[in-house]
Amino acid sequence: MSTAPACLSHSRITITPALRAAVDRLDHRSRHQASYHFGWITAGGAPTSADAGKAVRPALALLSAEAVGAPPEVALPGAVAVELVHNFSLVHDDLMDGDEERRHRRTVWRLWGAPSAILTGDALLALAQEVLLDTGLSTAAPAARLLARTTRHLIRGQVQDLAFEQRAHVTLEECVDMAAGKTGALLSASASIGAVLAGAPEAAVDALALYGDQLGLAFQLVDDVLGIWGDPAVTGKPVHSDLRSRKKSLPVTYALHQDGPAGAELAAWLTSRGTPGEAELRRVAGLVEDAGGRDWALAEAARRLALAEDALRGAELDAGARGELLALGRFVVDREV
Repeated sequence: MSTAPACLSHSRITITPALRAAVDRLDHRSRHQASYHFGWITAGGAPTSADAGKAVRPALALLSAEAVGAPPEVALPGAVAVELVHNFSLVHDDLMDGDEERRHRRTVWRLWGAPSAILTGDALLALAQEVLLDTGLSTAAPAARLLARTTRHLIRGQVQDLAFEQRAHVTLEECVDMAAGKTGALLSASASIGAVLAGAPEAAVDALALYGDQLGLAFQLVDDVLGIWGDPAVTGKPVHSDLRSRKKSLPVTYALHQDGPAGAELAAWLTSRGTPGEAELRRVAGLVEDAGGRDWALAEAARRLALAEDALRGAELDAGARGELLALGRFVVDREV
């Protein structure tokens, strides 16, 4: 596994004060639950230093401003906003997926119930737009419009993801389109929102957005591999978590469309009922691997990363920031797989 690039720790340090200040605007109950979700406090309210995530999206936002020659501070509201939207989606995803743990801690819905999780997520989403519009910059409105459009595509992807659970047949193209919305849209916005706030030329903004879009697909492909074969100590979720919920993730969907007994057996299992045990989940993970799902997902992630890198190399960007964006992309694709 590659070493985490310095921009991630720098991003977390840079945005945390502004992120905390934004969350402090919320009502007491929403603020408490959001602060717990971010890892700042225990469920009882005591200060803690739990894992708050990698801060990939804020790092992209800060670097996107630097890539067009602007100071990273210009992108700080955008970095906070994309992190708020990301965590809105996580709070809601945990509820929809029935996940009881995230980063080795109980999820918001598991502690305070579904209605509270919905409202806390909604509060984070509304706060993201407020943070952008409060900057007073002439570029705040385009940035807010970008984030609103991005959120719509993110929700579209989530709607598709849920719909796929009720369908016996899902094409690989549909699954890729779902991932482009659910994951790619926000990474694309993160990689370009700093440039938008800096008032950069359209060509530079488009190149950064394309980089983020392709990186998002690579990210989701790797995430889906980790959702089946990932180490719980690293992922913070039980092993085989995606199979446990019978998700039609990208590796699973690929495997379903391959000729041979493994794909056919996998298709039959997905329509079965009952709660699978560990031995059964290991067997099903083997079916996905035997049908080529794991190898295809990792190879496709590498291909998408190459497309992301091509987008950066073809644009007029600051060389140092471009190098950091390239390093960040490689880290994302090379994490614990």
